Amino acid sequence: MEMVIEVRASRALTMAMVLQLLIAIIPLATATALEFHHLNVHELVYATHRPPSTTLHDTPHSQDPVHERTRDEPKWALKLVHRDALLPVHDRRYRQRFLQRINRDALRVAGLARHLNRTAPPVRFALNDFGSAVVSGLDEGVGEYLVRVGIGMPEREHYLVVDTGSDVTWVQCRPCSQCYDQAEPVFDPAGSASFEGVSCGSTVCGLVNRADPCRSDRCRYAVAYEDGSYTKGTLAFETLTFGPTHVQNVAIGCGHTNHGLFNWASGLLGLGAGPLSLVGQLGPQTGGAFGYCLVSRGAGPYGSLVFGRTAAVPRGAAWVPLLTNPQAPSFYYIALLGLGVGGVRLPVPEQVFQLAENGEGGVIVDTGTAVTRFPPQAYEVLRDAFVDATEGLPRGPTVSIFDACYDLSGFGTVRVPTVSLYFDGGVVLTLPARNYLVPVDGVGTFCLAFAPSSSGLSIVGNIQQEGIQMIAFACG
Repeated sequence: MEMVIEVRASRALTMAMVLQLLIAIIPLATATALEFHHLNVHELVYATHRPPSTTLHDTPHSQDPVHERTRDEPKWALKLVHRDALLPVHDRRYRQRFLQRINRDALRVAGLARHLNRTAPPVRFALNDFGSAVVSGLDEGVGEYLVRVGIGMPEREHYLVVDTGSDVTWVQCRPCSQCYDQAEPVFDPAGSASFEGVSCGSTVCGLVNRADPCRSDRCRYAVAYEDGSYTKGTLAFETLTFGPTHVQNVAIGCGHTNHGLFNWASGLLGLGAGPLSLVGQLGPQTGGAFGYCLVSRGAGPYGSLVFGRTAAVPRGAAWVPLLTNPQAPSFYYIALLGLGVGGVRLPVPEQVFQLAENGEGGVIVDTGTAVTRFPPQAYEVLRDAFVDATEGLPRGPTVSIFDACYDLSGFGTVRVPTVSLYFDGGVVLTLPARNYLVPVDGVGTFCLAFAPSSSGLSIVGNIQQEGIQMIAFACG
C-alpha cells in the first residue's frame, strides 16, 4: 500500500511527504481498541551486525554506486548515502556509532534551540572569531547523509553533506589556510574553466551574511553551524553536475578556512528554504521542487535525492501546510497539531506545537537531526501512553537520552502500539514501527526514539523520516 501526504503553504514554498510504507488515515474520534504494528526484532538486530555495502575507502569512485544511475531514474536524481556506510570497516561497531550519532544530535539540537530561541544565551562562537570555544570537529560532525556531485569544468566529483536546515552550498578550496580531512583532493578553482568569483556589488553577494568585508572586489562569506563547525571563504559562480546534467552559474562558497568533521565530505549541499540555497537558485529549471527519501536501516546502502516537479511529485498526494517563520526563513516548518498512540489521539493541546509570532516554538523537519524532539509536556504524554501500552514487554535500562527502553533479546517479532502525527487538514501519518522503536546495540536493546526538547521547538528527525519521501516545491 502506498499513500502520500503532501504539504501546501500560504507562501511560495510547499512541502510534501510521500509515505512509501504503511500509513493509516485515522479519524479524530477516540478508537475503541488500540492499534498495533509488528516489529521484526530479529531483522533489525541482524542489521546491526551487517556492515553497510557502500565503502568509501574500498570502492573506486568511478564504480561508486552512490554516483551511478539506472536507466529509469530521472536525470536530476542522486543517491543519498548515510555517513556510517562510508566509515572504515574497523570503525563500524554499532553501539559506538549509535551513541556518537546521538551525541552529534544533542549538539545540533542545542544549537538549533539557541538559534531559534530569541531569549536563549548568545551562541558561543562568532563568525569573525572562530576561537577555542568552538566544538572540536574531531569528535562531532555536521549532517548524516551525503550525495556525490560534480564540481567545476572539467568536473571533479565530491561527496557533499545534505542539509535542509542551511542555505549556502560550499566546498573546501585551495589555497587552504585551514581544512579538515576529506576523501577527495581539495577542489582547486584554478583548474576549473567555469569558476568565476562573485563581485561585491552583485545581488547574490547581498544575500550572504558576511563576517568580513569584501577584499579585491570579491564577495566573502562565513557560515557557522549549530554544532560549532564552520566555513569561511569567497563566493563564486560555478558549474555543478548532477548525473548527466550540468548546471551553470550556481553560487557556491569556496571555503579556505573550514573547521569540523564533515564525515569525509568535501563540503555541504544547502537545501534550505532561503533564496541562496540550491533549491532557490535552481528555481525555474526544476519547477522549484525537490524530494528526498532517507534509506531505512538495513534496507540498502542508499536513498534518493531528486530535483524537479515531474520527477519528485507523485500522483494522489495529500497536502499539509508549511508555515513561515521570518526569524528563521531557511527552515521548513510544518503544521503539526497532535500525537497519537495505538490509534488514539493523546490529550496534548495544539498550542504546544504552534509557531509563536516572535518566531519561537513550532515544528521543523530537519535532515541533520536524528531523533524527533517534542516539548516536555508533549513528549511525556507520548512516552507514558506508549509505556502503558507495552507493559507486557520486558523493560531495559535507560540509554543516553532515551528513557523508555526494552530488552527484546530472544524475541523474533513483537507487537507495539502505533505512533501517529496529526496534521492540519485532518491528515494523519502513522509511522512504521521501525521508525520509533530502534535498536541501540547489537544484543536486543530497543528504545523509543523520541526525546524531550529543551525549548518550545519541536523537530521531526531523520530516524522518523526513514523510508518516507519528503517533497518541497515552490507554488504560484
